[in-house]
Amino acid sequence: MKIRTFEYFVREAVSSLRHNGLMSIASVSTVALSLLILGIFLVMVLNLNHIASTLETQVQITVYMEDGLSDRDMREIGTRITKINGVTQVMFVDKEEAMAKFKDRLGEQQGLLTALGDANPLPNSFEVKVDKPEYVKPVAQAIAQLKGIETAKYGQEVIEQLFSLTKMIRIFGLILIVFLALAALFIISNTIRITVFARRKEIGIMKYVGATDWFIRLPFMIEGMILGFGGALCAVFVLSQSYSALTEKVYESLAFLPLIPKYPFLHNISMILLVVGTAIGALGSTISLRRFMKV
Repeated sequence: MKIRTFEYFVREAVSSLRHNGLMSIASVSTVALSLLILGIFLVMVLNLNHIASTLETQVQITVYMEDGLSDRDMREIGTRITKINGVTQVMFVDKEEAMAKFKDRLGEQQGLLTALGDANPLPNSFEVKVDKPEYVKPVAQAIAQLKGIETAKYGQEVIEQLFSLTKMIRIFGLILIVFLALAALFIISNTIRITVFARRKEIGIMKYVGATDWFIRLPFMIEGMILGFGGALCAVFVLSQSYSALTEKVYESLAFLPLIPKYPFLHNISMILLVVGTAIGALGSTISLRRFMKV
């Protein structure tokens, strides 16, 4: 394609956008809203997956032992646990150390323990780590069967609930994204259809003198791509500013929450939204023009 021809197509697209200012603004706004919601759900789901993966690596099994065991018995239990397939670390926690950790967790509410006096109801325990998250459940079950073990607990239930929540958000987000994408397609295709209808005589003359279908279509496709790209650009700006502010707030008050760092995360999300927005614009134009060309 010659540069002059391309410049002509762009000029025609820009001129059409100016003549249909209100519809153009409506199209850009619809695409921006659709892609902003798409971006919000993408950010939410990806961060939930990241948090779940981080928590998985931190999951450990807490093994509580029966009362009355001798030091020798506890050492033997620890040795047996280390021999279980998948176990990477076994750390003994005596009841005094467990009580000290419990008091630290209570913080200013340690007064709740005054009723216990000098008694320590916490048992001796082992903290066990495994090399893969999927080993947590079978290892816990194997440990629970050892003699002298009262119970073996792990936090896998929390991870499973988190994944269930992620799945629900993903499904709901997908339905909402499809609905909003169809709305954006409808608005853009109607914008292009109005432009085509207004220029129907000019297009008829162009076809009469031998202009190809692609020569007629390209200005409208460029117009749709500009609308889609403009909407995506608005969505990217709002999403980037919002996520930057959110991460700064979280790092200040909830530093333990493992959100995905801004870069290159925001760059990747921005590229996805810009490509999707431009594609929606081009598709909307194609749908509208195909119907018009048939007529």
